[in-house]
Amino acid sequence: MAQKKNENNNKLFIIDTNVLLHDPGALFAFENSHVGIPITVLEELDQFKNESSERGRNAREAARSIDSVRGRGSLAEGVPLDNGGTLQIFLLPEDDKQTRIAMDLTKEDNRILLIAFYLKQVGYDVRFISKDLNMRVKADALSLPTQDYLKDITPEEELYQGWLRVEVPASELKKQTPDVLTELAHDYDFAYNEFALLESQHNAENYRVFRYMGNNIFKPVEHPDFEWPFHARNPQQLMSLNLLMDPSVQLISMIGRAGTGKTFIALLAALHQLLIEDEYEKMLVTRPVVPLGPDIGFLPGDIQEKLHTWMQPIRDNMEYIVHTASMEQEQAAFEDQPRRRKKKGKKPRKRGEGPAIPSLDQLVEADKVSLEAITYMRGRSIPYQFIIIDEVQNLTVHEVKTLISRVGEGSKVILAGDPYQIDSPYLDFNTNGLVVATQRFRGQMLFGSVFLDESERSELSRLAGELL
Repeated sequence: MAQKKNENNNKLFIIDTNVLLHDPGALFAFENSHVGIPITVLEELDQFKNESSERGRNAREAARSIDSVRGRGSLAEGVPLDNGGTLQIFLLPEDDKQTRIAMDLTKEDNRILLIAFYLKQVGYDVRFISKDLNMRVKADALSLPTQDYLKDITPEEELYQGWLRVEVPASELKKQTPDVLTELAHDYDFAYNEFALLESQHNAENYRVFRYMGNNIFKPVEHPDFEWPFHARNPQQLMSLNLLMDPSVQLISMIGRAGTGKTFIALLAALHQLLIEDEYEKMLVTRPVVPLGPDIGFLPGDIQEKLHTWMQPIRDNMEYIVHTASMEQEQAAFEDQPRRRKKKGKKPRKRGEGPAIPSLDQLVEADKVSLEAITYMRGRSIPYQFIIIDEVQNLTVHEVKTLISRVGEGSKVILAGDPYQIDSPYLDFNTNGLVVATQRFRGQMLFGSVFLDESERSELSRLAGELL
């Protein structure tokens, strides 16, 4: 079964199945190292390869990668890799009293651990690599050194928030360009489109926001002038709207817990640019079909009828926007308050005279809004559209890459989600597509990100987020 250990390269990384399902490139991630694949891992990959999911795609890619190196030698003996390492397949040990472990070996996970345990017994310096917490615990119980697969890991404390808070004297906020901005540009490595939140030392409600434009230049951020009665409720929403309303920023990530307003303000900005400014031809909204809790099973109807349930959070936000705008229209019938000027050179508009917002169904019927399943986005080219992808924390990096690469000329993509609330069993805070995309795009001129940390849904919602 196992060949005699190589004295010059004794450290052996045993790769668990879930690592390859997460990243098939993990085979080549250990430079100048000996990588071992238990035969049971190949059997498990074979079970997943026919799935149409991301997991199935990764299983097929991992199998192809292993097959591609067979021409260089024997996988049983170990095949040299381009990165200076070696790839080897290990079989189950023969019945040996010294290598028996007190586990149910009818389970595939335990057979993988048996192989790793045996290799340690015969002299290899084994490192067991797994993304399965329980597998790492069992490996530790067998005195096997074990660790998570750490490639592309983003520690929670290092997540790019997109803004920096600085307390300043209130007098600084009265200046057209506060002096502290020069100091910040010198002392802090600002990314392009990152925000500086300047707050009064004695009153957090007294603040100003500036956006970094490169070359030590900061641009003041003002509240957008909507035709409807909406405004940012906190500095982070103001930052988000500033990016959302800027056509030059083509990719935006909005990260925050439930109730911070991610989906709401993305829809609001999209509707204004679609219906008022005519900046985009259409709004496209999509979200992964990942249920919270046990699935209720098969849903009847055609694709749009099936999507109705999954898109209910979008409908809820749209109904609130339409209702609030229509309420102002009704109230204006009894009042005659002039509204402030929209822009220089335009006549003042009376309150309630702004254009009404059509309902979501009306916008869908007019082909101004499209609600689509992520499953059917592959292979498309999407130009001149405002694209909102919700619940992105439940997507893999590959899925996010696939979606962003569909974007055509003149389109804008919004990635919104909560990495603290992941429903996919194969993703975590560090590896989901939302967090990884945010980290990798940081500093690009066409990208901006905002971490929203204030719940605006209700006091109860805020307490639930804190206490539960």
